[in-house]
Amino acid sequence: MSLYLKTKDYFNTQEEFDLLYNNEFDMLSTHPIPKNLDTYYNSEDYVSHSDQKKNIIDKIYQLVKKYSLKKKVGLLNKYTKDSYKLLDIGAGTGEFLLTAKSKGWETTGIEPNELARNNAALKGINLKSDISKIENNTYDAITLWHVLEHLPNLEEQTKKITSLLKKNGTLIIAVPNYKSYDAKKYGPYWAAYDVPRHLHHFSKNSISKIFQKHSMEIIDIKPMLFDSYYVSLLSEKYKNNSNRYFNAFITGLTSNLKAMSSGEYSSLIYVLKKVKN
Repeated sequence: MSLYLKTKDYFNTQEEFDLLYNNEFDMLSTHPIPKNLDTYYNSEDYVSHSDQKKNIIDKIYQLVKKYSLKKKVGLLNKYTKDSYKLLDIGAGTGEFLLTAKSKGWETTGIEPNELARNNAALKGINLKSDISKIENNTYDAITLWHVLEHLPNLEEQTKKITSLLKKNGTLIIAVPNYKSYDAKKYGPYWAAYDVPRHLHHFSKNSISKIFQKHSMEIIDIKPMLFDSYYVSLLSEKYKNNSNRYFNAFITGLTSNLKAMSSGEYSSLIYVLKKVKN
């Protein structure tokens, strides 16, 4: 692997990390991976583990999340028929599961972070801490919303996750796209690198090749249009730009407009199914 760029944990510790390019999978890997990785999540400011609205960025995140939840369940329903058993991996504080349950889904959630599990429990959602005891061929749909990039032991984890799907099951994965315009513009300041919490950084080729090994194929790709604005706003914050809101809006808009022809949106949703023999 070769050095792609150097970046920092701008969110928390300011430690430096390398992003190494993996030519075989057309993806980037964070190096080194800290042994105490869990401690890098120990902040109430980490928005996927909290429902707090401390500042304007948190408020924007929570507002967009409400809209996105309905869209996500709609996507689930589009690709799932007759049986509705769902596993959400990296369930955070449980809002997606609540929304899916209200639409008739039988839900299970996995969330390793104790703070997030506690927040979910306040809403009556009991989340499991890991997938080790779940039986194979159990679920009609499995979702990972901005979670795959966090998982250590990627090969082992993807093998386990795909084994949990029923024969005609659907796997839906949302991840940042390091080939987007906003990623290239912000370089080491691009907030979606989020090192070292994000261990892997994917392209379309990455997702296709990783899951081909588990007899799965991409049947649809959808953009996450709001991500370019939100990520650009965080990136502007990391650069300490005073005109961050205007700059973020322009960059987010430009990224989406360019992606209309290139397909390289800031974040992408992949819908995968098992290959039919």
